[in-house]
Amino acid sequence: MTLLSSVQTNTRRWRRRHRGHLVPVMLGGTIAAVAGMALVAYLLWPTWEAGKSGDAMRLPVSVGATLFNVPTQAFRRKVQRHSGPQERVDLSFVYPSLDAPAAAKHTSAEAAEDVVPPIDRIFLSISAHHDELAPDIRVRTIYPRYLENVLPQGGDGLIQRAFRDGSPYGNEDLFLANTPAMVARCTRDAATPGMCLSERRIDGADLTFRFPRSWLSQWRDVAGAMDKLTAQLRGPRV
Repeated sequence: MTLLSSVQTNTRRWRRRHRGHLVPVMLGGTIAAVAGMALVAYLLWPTWEAGKSGDAMRLPVSVGATLFNVPTQAFRRKVQRHSGPQERVDLSFVYPSLDAPAAAKHTSAEAAEDVVPPIDRIFLSISAHHDELAPDIRVRTIYPRYLENVLPQGGDGLIQRAFRDGSPYGNEDLFLANTPAMVARCTRDAATPGMCLSERRIDGADLTFRFPRSWLSQWRDVAGAMDKLTAQLRGPRV
């Protein structure tokens, strides 16, 4: 065997041995990378799963970095009907069952502003608050500036305070109760029935409920419905 042939033979043997060592190393690196990506996906995925709570299919939605478990049929705007981060979602639920309405009965958020909402719906908007004034602070520090200086009216545990005419909340009344907790700002009945707005903050999101003023005759049931909806939307933890 010539010197050149010997060198070529030794070179091929070295390359085979080198490739033999590289294969396990490359395979191990690939497995480690896949495992790392799987771990990151597991840690970032919500701690509850869509479709496992309630009767209707649900979607994991993040508003203001706060997770909510939303029934698919509850979305009022088709463009919002997807999982993942959103700035705001607009929902509706049948009252008092709190079921998501049938798809054929959906009303867009834009159209809902121009028509009288169905009497059997409770509307809910969830939006990122970006550290704006919290609803409970607004009740304690802003609303009292605009209330009439008259004795509050009330019955059945619900107190009614009127806002002054000409104030930012003219033609509205404030309703308050402690047990169960209830805070609602309501327009007065006129050409259209009065509507109420009740707000609460959950972590990075503000929840704004809207319902007919006439429901205040059973205000404890309405307060319980808002509490129940809030708990349902936060989703079960595992």
